[in-house]
Amino acid sequence: MHRENYMNALREDIVDTVTRHLTPVAQRYGYSEMPLETNIKWRPMVLVIGNYSSGKSSLINEFLGAKVQATGQAPTDDSFTVLTYDDSVPETEGIQVVEHRDGKALLNDPEFPFSNLRKHGQRFAAHFQLKKINSPFLKDLAIIDTPGMLDSITERDRGYDYQEVLGDLAQKAGLVLVLFDAHKAGTVREAYKSIRDTLTAHTSEDRIIFVLNRIDECTSFNDLLRVYGTLCWNLSQITGRKDIPMIRMTYSSNATAAINKDSAPRTSFLPLLENQREDLKQTILQTPRRRLDHLASYVEIHGERLAHYIEALLAFGLEFRSFRIKKLFTGFLISLLGGSLVALLVMFLVGMADPTTLLSVGGIGAGLIMILWLAVFQRKLEQKFHSTRLEDLDSLTPVADQTRKDSWSAIRDLVYEHLKKNKGDYSLYELKLDLFDVQQVNDNATHDIREALSEFRVMSEDDLKKWEKDSVARKIYKKEQKEMADAEILKAGVRHLY
Repeated sequence: MHRENYMNALREDIVDTVTRHLTPVAQRYGYSEMPLETNIKWRPMVLVIGNYSSGKSSLINEFLGAKVQATGQAPTDDSFTVLTYDDSVPETEGIQVVEHRDGKALLNDPEFPFSNLRKHGQRFAAHFQLKKINSPFLKDLAIIDTPGMLDSITERDRGYDYQEVLGDLAQKAGLVLVLFDAHKAGTVREAYKSIRDTLTAHTSEDRIIFVLNRIDECTSFNDLLRVYGTLCWNLSQITGRKDIPMIRMTYSSNATAAINKDSAPRTSFLPLLENQREDLKQTILQTPRRRLDHLASYVEIHGERLAHYIEALLAFGLEFRSFRIKKLFTGFLISLLGGSLVALLVMFLVGMADPTTLLSVGGIGAGLIMILWLAVFQRKLEQKFHSTRLEDLDSLTPVADQTRKDSWSAIRDLVYEHLKKNKGDYSLYELKLDLFDVQQVNDNATHDIREALSEFRVMSEDDLKKWEKDSVARKIYKKEQKEMADAEILKAGVRHLY
């Protein structure tokens, strides 16, 4: 219990850091439309994807301890289903669905981090749902079951972009399980695109686990080795990696029990792989603890990218200001020269010799020329600078190492779209202040988070108890200090009135 309290407190601190320091800057400059804490403020999530009939629902039912999700050989469920915990019904009454919510209600409920999925439209909302279940397996995490991936289906067939939805959910998830089954150890088109492009763009490799499911349906141990080898080969071709990614093997014991007794001898190898099933289960249950590392990485990644993003805007702004000043100075010189010529023409053509009158005429001429310059030439020159600079956007900030290259690759399009729309019209002073704030998060907050995680890994139960007592004391102290401060403010206000 003390360990969970420490984890929750650290998670709240991380979310608070993102909310107070990163999100305001990110939304102010178009880095993110949604608050950055949206992806991390809810409970840890495990995303389960795979080919149709790969046994996703059967495996989930096995973990939950009840038949919650529909199962079958053919595609049976074309919905994204969020499975989360509810303890309003005692477990003694049986594991069951306590509450069901449809997609429209779920997407508009601020309790859940799915509001950014509204962009995928009504068809997606109709295929999105939540089930609250009283299964103890879900006490510290949520599972997202997904529609089976197919070969010939298109965005038009589904009515929404499946890959985009998958990418948004993968970004929120602390763990992604990619399931295959013994009958289809290869990959269908949607699975290929998901593994090759979508997952790599929205999550890190350490969060992706490949699972060979339904191994109980192999006819023999040799058949299992053949299937396993085929899957290894296919994955190595998809991922482009020379090393073969680790593949865990599992099956649903409930599904195995339903196999005819005559087929039982062929599954004699299954007890040898029980450790694989247990390892997979424990990996899923460890998601909340691993999530702290993911949250720390989340702050580091977005802190670095946001700082790089603001650097690019600042560099553009400084160049634009320098260009504008030069052209304004040029316009000023031209207007002075033009005003002088006007005065000379008036003097020679009209014969006017009064210095005051000539000065007034020259001043009016210079003013008109300056207005013309600002209204026409200055604007066109600035527009040309803007379009030309956008064409050479890659030279805006230095990318000396791979980290900077990866960061620039992630934000380049965002910078382009923002500058195209905003045209660099913002306060450079505020940009510098915001950059300083984000850099402080990168330098100090991320270091403190990593330090707290390192301490957490070696803390004993006694250490955690002491921390909890100190934490309660700190909360009481902070509350007392706030009450005293509020009282002083009130007294000052009363004195001011009288």
